[in-house]
Amino acid sequence: MSATLIYDASCPLCCAAREWIERHAIAGAFDYMPCQSEERARRYPAVGEARCMEAIHLVFADGRTFAGDAALPHICRGLRRWRWLACVLDTPPVTLVSPAAYRFIAKRRQMFSVLVARKAPESCPVKE
Repeated sequence: MSATLIYDASCPLCCAAREWIERHAIAGAFDYMPCQSEERARRYPAVGEARCMEAIHLVFADGRTFAGDAALPHICRGLRRWRWLACVLDTPPVTLVSPAAYRFIAKRRQMFSVLVARKAPESCPVKE
């Protein structure tokens, strides 16, 4: 499983999520790419900047793309000790509430950033 995780590098919560995923990922499971990067625009034009600023995206080598709550089970499958969570996220009633829950948090992500004690976007170094 090799997929590219596209995230908002200007969002402290998104950066914290990317760092957490990176720490727990199975080796080689993910590449990480900021939404704002020129490489993202070149390699994944279908994931436009407006779209990737709204939600995390996961793009597989075969072109399959998942965004927001739909990406979360796929991300969990690439994590050590968290694969079980993919099954939970893929079952009702979780699948019924996860889109609304994801949108609620995503729209308030700057506010939720205080939970990860990050105040400045520069705390998210771009790793390429």
